[in-house]
Amino acid sequence: MAGWMWFRCFLGPHLQRVHRSQEESRPEGRAGRRGWTYQPKSLEKHTDSILGWASALWSLSYYSSPLVLCYLYRKGYICSSKLVPVSQYVGTVIVCLLGVAFLRGWGRWRNSEYQQFISILEETRKNHTPSNKKKLACYDFDFSHWPADFSWEEVSNPKLLSKAGVSLLKPEPKLRGAADSMLNSLRTLPCHIVSFLIAHSFGRRILYPGSVYLLQRAMRPMLQQGQARLIEECEGQRNKLVACDGNEIDTMFVDRRREEGLHGQTLVICCEGNAGFYEVGCMNTPLEGGYSVLGWNHPGFAGSTGVPFPQNEANAMDVVIQFAVHKLGFQLSDIVVYAWSIGGFTASWAVMSYPEIQALVLDASFDDLLPLALKVMPDSWRPLVTHTVRQYMNLNSAEQLCKYQGPVLLIRRTKDEIITTTGPEDIMSNRGNNLLLKLLQFRYPKVMTDDGVRTVRAWLAASNPVEEAAVYSSYEVDDDWCVSVLQSYKTERDVFFPWSVGEDMTLEGRRQLALFLARKYMRNFDSTHCTPLPYSEFAAPWGL
Repeated sequence: MAGWMWFRCFLGPHLQRVHRSQEESRPEGRAGRRGWTYQPKSLEKHTDSILGWASALWSLSYYSSPLVLCYLYRKGYICSSKLVPVSQYVGTVIVCLLGVAFLRGWGRWRNSEYQQFISILEETRKNHTPSNKKKLACYDFDFSHWPADFSWEEVSNPKLLSKAGVSLLKPEPKLRGAADSMLNSLRTLPCHIVSFLIAHSFGRRILYPGSVYLLQRAMRPMLQQGQARLIEECEGQRNKLVACDGNEIDTMFVDRRREEGLHGQTLVICCEGNAGFYEVGCMNTPLEGGYSVLGWNHPGFAGSTGVPFPQNEANAMDVVIQFAVHKLGFQLSDIVVYAWSIGGFTASWAVMSYPEIQALVLDASFDDLLPLALKVMPDSWRPLVTHTVRQYMNLNSAEQLCKYQGPVLLIRRTKDEIITTTGPEDIMSNRGNNLLLKLLQFRYPKVMTDDGVRTVRAWLAASNPVEEAAVYSSYEVDDDWCVSVLQSYKTERDVFFPWSVGEDMTLEGRRQLALFLARKYMRNFDSTHCTPLPYSEFAAPWGL
């Protein structure tokens, strides 16, 4: 029995923190539920440190391996006479590390707190009941060992069209003859190969730096602190979801439905940026407003497995929505999707695929990845970058957004340095402008003629509230008149977008309406890209 317990400790996860259970909460309230950091004994502490450094060095070697291999090849070290001694050294290191792992298991076995944890983990794996899950939730440990709480297989999903996963919008194929198509495929084969290698090596890691292990390791103390705050102060519930591609998605749910307030019955699903985690990300904004909040990490981020390609991202978003509806008990009409930065892709996919969702809020988001990718790459790479983005990283948020009929709010950062194609001082190069224009041009094509677009561009060029107000007043926009025109059109026709409102209107009327709509769909926030959005700037999207 003791040998079996030691073996479980040897294979067990790294324990980081123990949360105080709700039954043990102190009279002073939520602050009294604060837990404590797990304190390993000396043997476990030192052996765990050695294995941690070995893991970091292995990760560093993995990322630098192409350069190292090239260097070794040029120096003539890649030959049998050189590789045999190296393999012996590597074998010795592996044996030593295995011995260190055995000692770590011994150290854990001698720690009663770790033994109690591993017993609860094993019992929960055998019998995943709510009571066992509640006991296990008192521990923060490697999420790969956490039992699955929900799988896409538990509910029927008619949107699943292929083994790859949920459906995505694809670029329209160019029509060619069979012979011409075959010849073109052979001619472009080298480009396809290079694009594949770029996308699956440094391209994906540049686009989603949060998926890089070294960055996650550096941020681990901050992530653990954020995790503890959500669980101990906000009574968050951590869950593992299994997407249709097999990826395990790490989520955090804060339930406010039982609390007094206006917003608790509304669930805000948060989609993080390319280096954002729910532990320290945009979840905090709706939490301040008293909303029920569901956060999740991209595939390959912290506790989530996989890699964050568009298909995997959409698959993850799909299972998050399914979990919110079928497990948490929210209706789609009670869900608001809130996204920051690159999270706008999964958020726009969600509202396109589930049009019954109540509303969408996009903060510091862009319309299309390609212009931003071209900005950071040499001009000579333009064809290769275009092909790589369209084939493997086609984050076409604006195209997806135009498929949604519900209320939308866009928040533009006036000092954004990330999604501008020139620099933060040039506010007209902010790709949030293009997102707004594409949405308005789709929904109100008769209003957004060339004159309407020029009028909205003049308003977008304003970099502060005073300039905005000056542009708005120069066109003498009558808000009440604009509302009455739109309300009358909606009442009489009750049709889906695009609307034909404005086709019989004067030039002055169309300009007024264009400015009115632009100000209703977009709000400016005087800040840089990575500044947390205060709750005062988070508002329900406008709707008639």
